[in-house]
Amino acid sequence: MTKLLAAGAALVLVVLTAFPGDSLARREGSQHGGGEPGRFDYYVMALSWSPTYCAEKGPREGGPQCSGTRPYAFVLHGLWPQYDRGWPEFCETGRRPWVPEATIDSMLDIMPSQRLIIHQYRKHGTCAGLSPEEYFRISRRLFESVVIPERYRLPEQPVFVSPDEVERDFIKANPGLGPDMIAVSCGGRRLQELRICFGRDLKLRSCGENESQRRLCARDELLMPPVRPGRGARAY
Repeated sequence: MTKLLAAGAALVLVVLTAFPGDSLARREGSQHGGGEPGRFDYYVMALSWSPTYCAEKGPREGGPQCSGTRPYAFVLHGLWPQYDRGWPEFCETGRRPWVPEATIDSMLDIMPSQRLIIHQYRKHGTCAGLSPEEYFRISRRLFESVVIPERYRLPEQPVFVSPDEVERDFIKANPGLGPDMIAVSCGGRRLQELRICFGRDLKLRSCGENESQRRLCARDELLMPPVRPGRGARAY
């Protein structure tokens, strides 16, 4: 019996190693947490609708993003390594996940929270297998590669849209972006964030099961609170 079990285990090992192109998800299963740095299938870039965040948190808890002189529309929430099913997080790199102050300062225009920047690297950047500098350089590059449709730049009045309408507007403004590469997330009746998927080669690609539209937002109509007034506005 022991010999049969050993032979069976060896056969499983051969099958697993015979398909190096197979997704990490099939080899590792549906997984959340842990993971080996640099081992993932694709990236999700999450763009938060800042007015929703501020409506939920308020000016005191929301910090400068919600109480400063500058208005924000879509901001970068984070860049998340994903498996086709599940995702890694807080990966052990063997070194302290410290983000240099200069790197933090360089990201505040699109990620308007020092705490958010540090948290995103600890939770997600460590799993990308990249230094903080490289991780945020790629994050900015992908953020700036997406064209924000005009109606979502600095709306002064509430916008009522369906998730499908938001997706269509972004697909129209971004050649190469397909319906399977984008998803809308909502919190209650408000639009919370937009998720766009990129391959490890930083090119647009289809999303995995994690970005199922049915799971992220099942509402027919969403409210996008208006961007608060401010000075020195730059539309993102």
